[in-house]
Amino acid sequence: MTKEVLRVGIAGYGVVGRKRRAYIDEHPNLQTVAVCDQRYPEPTTLSDGVRTFPNYEQLLEESLDILFISLPTYLAPEVSIAGLNHGLHVFCEKPPSRDVDGIKRVIEVENEHPDLVLKYGFNHRYHHSVREAIKIVKSGELGTIVNLRGVYGKSKIIPFEGGWRAKREYAGGGILLDQGIHLVDLMRMFSGDFVEVKSFVSNAYWQHDVEDNAYALMRDDKGCIAILHSSATQWQHRFSLDIALTEGYLQLRGILSGSKSYGEEKLIKGYRDEADTGTAREEVFVYVEDPSWRDEIWEFADAVLNGSEITYGSSADALATMNLVYRIYWADPEWRENFEIDKPL
Repeated sequence: MTKEVLRVGIAGYGVVGRKRRAYIDEHPNLQTVAVCDQRYPEPTTLSDGVRTFPNYEQLLEESLDILFISLPTYLAPEVSIAGLNHGLHVFCEKPPSRDVDGIKRVIEVENEHPDLVLKYGFNHRYHHSVREAIKIVKSGELGTIVNLRGVYGKSKIIPFEGGWRAKREYAGGGILLDQGIHLVDLMRMFSGDFVEVKSFVSNAYWQHDVEDNAYALMRDDKGCIAILHSSATQWQHRFSLDIALTEGYLQLRGILSGSKSYGEEKLIKGYRDEADTGTAREEVFVYVEDPSWRDEIWEFADAVLNGSEITYGSSADALATMNLVYRIYWADPEWRENFEIDKPL
C-alpha cells in the first residue's frame, strides 16, 4: 500500500460524522483536515488543528482528496455531485437520496469522472454475523434459500439530534428509508432482485408525514419469498433476519450498534432433520465486536489508493436498494396517492 496520506473533509459533523472521523484517522493513509456543520457559524480551527466551516461550499474550497458526507438526506445528492465535480473521491452515508431520481443524478456525474471512487455507507453488510451468513449461503452447505423474514424496528422516528427525519421535505421517507433500508439491502444481497412487491405503509401512530411502519411481501424470479417489517413502534428495539434454506436455516439475532439497544449480535445455524421435531442440532455464534464502520472505510480507502473494486455500497447497489424501497412505497395504492409517490424503475 502506498504511503501517501490523503486529505479528508467531512460534510456534516454530527453523531455519524464524528464516528466516521474516528475510523478515518485510524487509517494510516487518511487524515481529517476539515469539517463543516451548522454548529460552526463562522470558520474556525479546532484544538487538534482541524478547520471547521458552516457549510459544504466553504469546505470544498479547502485542498482535499476525499469527501465524507453525513448530512440530512435531502442534501446528499447535491453535495455528492459537488464533491465529484471538485475532483474528490466521495463516501456518502445512506440513504443516498430522498428519491430514486436523486441517486440517478449522482450516477450521471459519477460516469463523467471514471477516475474517482464513489461509495455509499451500508455498514450492515460488514457485520460479523452478516458476513458469516453470506459465506454459508454461498457455500451451498445448507442448500438454496426458500424464504426470508426480517424485522428491524425502534421506538421512534427521530434518533440522535434534530427533527429533520420526521419531515418528508428533508428526509424523503420515514423508518423504511432511514433504517429499514439496511434490511432491504440485506434481503437484496441474499436473494437478488425481486420481481413482485406488495405492501402496507402507515403513519397511523406518530402521524408524521413520513411512515412509522412498512410491511412488505416480495417474491424473486426463483420463487423465493421475503417478508419485511420496518417499524418505529418497536418499543423494545429489534433486529432479526431468518433465512430458511432447503437443508437448514440461519437466524440473525441482534446487531451491535452505537446505542447498544438491539442486544447481543448472534448467528444461529440449524440443520434440517426429517424428524417431526424439527432440527437435530444448532450452532450458535456470538459476536462482541462491530468491525463494520472500520472495514467499510478500509475498503473505500483501498479502492481510492490501489484501484480495488467496491465490494459493497457501489452506486449500482445504492440505486437498486433505493428503487426497491420506492417499489414498497408504490405498492400501497393509498400511500402512493396520498404522498404522490412517483413510479420507480
